[in-house]
Amino acid sequence: MVKVIAKFFVKEDKVEDFLKLANVLVEESRKEAGCVSYNLLQDVSNPQTLIMVEEWESGKILKTHMASAHFTSIIPEMSQLQFQKEEITVCKNVF
Repeated sequence: MVKVIAKFFVKEDKVEDFLKLANVLVEESRKEAGCVSYNLLQDVSNPQTLIMVEEWESGKILKTHMASAHFTSIIPEMSQLQFQKEEITVCKNVF
């Protein structure tokens, strides 16, 4: 299993636009083979901070996801709505 934690820092006036794009990304990604879970979280103390938490069966499947049409079209649009570059961490279970 591989987990991805992607933290996005969205411009205050672009949060709703970001959420609309993220909703499509989440829905389409959940349909992919090998997707265990795919969720978007919002920081309760700072609604401009949105965190994508994903779980994939393998790193190979994650790479396939990152090459998918919905990922390659939506992520660049989401990036335009940020005031700071996203932080992405790919993790594996230790325990």
